Amino acid sequence: MEYSINTRPLLQDSDTENEDIITQSYEETSVSVQNDKPLFKPPEPKDKYHMAYIIFYILGITTLLPWNFFITADDYWMYKFRDTTANLSSSYDKRTPLQAEFTSYLSLASSVPNILFLVLNTALNHKVSVQKRVIGSLIVMLILFIVTTVFVNIDTDKYQDKFFIITITCVVLLNISSAILSGSIFGIMGKFSPKYITATIGGQALGGIFAAIAQIISLTLGVSSVHSAFVYFMVGNTMIFITLISYVILSKTVFFKYHISEKTGITLNEFQNELVRPRIVDHKLILKKIFPYGTSVFLVFLISLSCYPGLTVLIESQNHGNGDPWADVYFVPVIAYLLFSTGDYIGRLLAGKIQKPRRGIWIVLLTVLRIVFIPLLIFSNAQPREHLPVLFHKDYEYIMILFVFALTNGYLANLSLICAPRVVDHHEKETASSMMTVFLGIGLAIGAAISLLIVKVI
Repeated sequence: MEYSINTRPLLQDSDTENEDIITQSYEETSVSVQNDKPLFKPPEPKDKYHMAYIIFYILGITTLLPWNFFITADDYWMYKFRDTTANLSSSYDKRTPLQAEFTSYLSLASSVPNILFLVLNTALNHKVSVQKRVIGSLIVMLILFIVTTVFVNIDTDKYQDKFFIITITCVVLLNISSAILSGSIFGIMGKFSPKYITATIGGQALGGIFAAIAQIISLTLGVSSVHSAFVYFMVGNTMIFITLISYVILSKTVFFKYHISEKTGITLNEFQNELVRPRIVDHKLILKKIFPYGTSVFLVFLISLSCYPGLTVLIESQNHGNGDPWADVYFVPVIAYLLFSTGDYIGRLLAGKIQKPRRGIWIVLLTVLRIVFIPLLIFSNAQPREHLPVLFHKDYEYIMILFVFALTNGYLANLSLICAPRVVDHHEKETASSMMTVFLGIGLAIGAAISLLIVKVI
């Protein structure tokens, strides 16, 4: 009888045929733990000088920058598409077809590509690196904003139709880039703590505040619509460039790489689970896990967009028409835009601090209760109206309603986006957060469509 002695080191990789078969069978159903992956998670690096926090704020501002700046420059678009055969004062009394239809086309050109590419980004986020998606989308946005800025000082009166097509094309491409940027940023932020999720979400609301302040300053200084638009778009160019440089800097930090890398260490329990559980991104399973939070985000923005800004911009001060500058000039930009954006911003910050309730069913219930704001705003002093009476005549009544409306929008939206990544596994967080942006985008689109119906109903 012959005895063979196994002299192979205990931890040496197996090279026998049977073991190869077993290994191959296992790899077909799961992703095995790599040899260079530590067993325990190393301590989290510090966010030096709060650099990552600030950059996430900047990224949040930039995700909604195209929408905020194009909407704010409404006077500029009205000037570009005016009746050039009439004098300047009378050209605003009766809108041309391009003037009347531009906002609707702007909404359509924003919402449709936004939804399509949010879905596409979710499907491809594991096939195209986040670095390429973020940097590529920012470069395209910068080029398109430069093109838009150049056209500000070009006389387009003789080819308004062509300029209209060029502008809408730029809007479509901008929103494609914005959707890819938003989906990518929301995807990676799900891997960070709620503090950084709040920074990104808060940045979106802060962008609305900046746009509203810029509009108010322009009204105060009496700046022409062309000069205002030039300033808006130059600020946009600068902001996108700063965001691009900031993201490149962020992506090179140890803090960022620690959270993004799939090879960071794991706990003992997670290690044991990974041995028996496949690391496969199952979109249906992720959707099932986050569905309550996705439903909440969908309803939050559906309800909000059904009234803001389509209905709220029509609500006038009780003293409108009396020659009071506050009532006639500043009421709508200060209340409808600045107050709403401020309340929205405060709500998002509060959600980052309080984070209650956390169960999806309770968040959905609170979101459904927000439907009450739709009739409250419909019966405020929106003008003109033909069918429904005004029940809330006083300015303070409308201001209180709008502020709570904005506060709950920010709070519930941020709370849902914070809670969703917590109910999925680590390797599912990016996909889950990207899916949340799809719910958000669909809510925005349907809400905007409902807004058109509400305006006709009143």
